Amino acid sequence: MNIHIISSRANKRQVNEMLETLGTYIKLAVDVQRDILAGGGALHADCEAVLLDDGSQQKDIWGADWIPTTRQLRYEALINIRPRQNNPAMEILDSLIRDRIEEIVQRLLEEYDKPNSHSRTILT
Repeated sequence: MNIHIISSRANKRQVNEMLETLGTYIKLAVDVQRDILAGGGALHADCEAVLLDDGSQQKDIWGADWIPTTRQLRYEALINIRPRQNNPAMEILDSLIRDRIEEIVQRLLEEYDKPNSHSRTILT
């Protein structure tokens, strides 16, 4: 499994490597404070752990799925269950957090077929 930390626009190779785990979609952990994401794990928690090791704080990391073929985001993940942050469900309920995730994913993943990318690959 290849988990990539993406801090600037991903390239096609990186997206393809993140797709290797699940085939049609990519599980993501998005740090809404640092404007980065990790993707490519079998679980959202795998990606979250990589971001935590990289210095992110758990309160800033949210889980989502991204489907490259449709550019669709889904906001459901076990790591999103946070009663202390007013999110008692798997789905992200706060529209501001959802909007922030959408902004980050669009900037980092949606134009993955264009050059100018920097990321780190974590082999797990």
